[in-house]
Amino acid sequence: MKKRAKVFFADIAIKTIEPEQTLPSRFERMLKKVLPGNISGKKVIIKMHLGGGIGYTTIHPLFVRIMVGELKVAGAASVKVMDVNAESGVARGYVPEVIGCPVVSCLGKNGKRFYREKIGFKTLDEAVLSKEAIDSDFFIDLSHVKGHGDCGFGGAIKNIAMGLVDGETRGKIHRLEGGLVVDNSKCVFCQKCFRNCPRNAIRLNKEKKEIGIFFHHCTYCQHCIMVCPKSAITMTGRKFEDFSQGLALVTAAFLKKFQPENLLFINFLTNITIYCDCWGLSTASLVPDIGILCSKDIAACEQASLDMIKTDNLLPNGLPSDRKILKKNGHLFEKIHSKDPYLVIKYLEKNYPCTSKYKIKKVE
Repeated sequence: MKKRAKVFFADIAIKTIEPEQTLPSRFERMLKKVLPGNISGKKVIIKMHLGGGIGYTTIHPLFVRIMVGELKVAGAASVKVMDVNAESGVARGYVPEVIGCPVVSCLGKNGKRFYREKIGFKTLDEAVLSKEAIDSDFFIDLSHVKGHGDCGFGGAIKNIAMGLVDGETRGKIHRLEGGLVVDNSKCVFCQKCFRNCPRNAIRLNKEKKEIGIFFHHCTYCQHCIMVCPKSAITMTGRKFEDFSQGLALVTAAFLKKFQPENLLFINFLTNITIYCDCWGLSTASLVPDIGILCSKDIAACEQASLDMIKTDNLLPNGLPSDRKILKKNGHLFEKIHSKDPYLVIKYLEKNYPCTSKYKIKKVE
């Protein structure tokens, strides 16, 4: 039987109105407990999703600044925040002057700092992984938990599998679900798909008032499917289980590059929205803010995060008016997206030494 992993919890609820009771102060105390004594002299990478567009519900830069400060006090040789595109976070304040360290792109400025890792799962033959992340001495997965249309939720696992790879690898993972088909007989040429495609993969034929998909740019994120008012774009051969397994396999391949003592996973359960921050916009929270979880075990951190998000706490404004609860049973994310969010954790446990069994240690 696997031993339960320790998960630290900084609760957002306060007893009295004092600075020491607030989440930033508790986060600082959490870090003092979890940062290892052997971090001195090490190169540290903090992997985040910095959001895009007019999104504003990513992790607040203040918390990043606190973490960077604690790492420097602990003697880290260098600290860098990383995302797919370093520039995407500028509008939300993820700049050195605010957070206290450089922000870098996962594949470098020229997009050529990477390793190729064999995966061998259906169409996901290999993954292109960030060289700078793998070459670091200590890796911190700093994630904002939210819902996700493809796998139910996005947290620490997705932050690695989709955030430390190139666009082609992301496309291969999404392609595990199936293919995209356009039915122009249903299309009213509203161009919502065109405006909402983050990769400029939608092509417009203005003469015929038809749309097409340029698959060279397409990463199968399905934004076009979700915004289409007439269901003119559909996904064929939908296998969301394969998508979840693909995420787990890429994450496992990356984590195996590190010794467990050089990994740390932190999940923010604040501003928990229906969709991923990659949409480049923000919606109202699905549930009230909960706090911050931290563990040396990624599966335990993810499991505890999901367990704390309760259907009973659903805030009506968190669901767009055209979205309804789709399923009666299961986790809140499953009721909304019709996908089991725990599945990706189960797949990771099969491919990497981690455990979904946990015990909570509250940070006062």
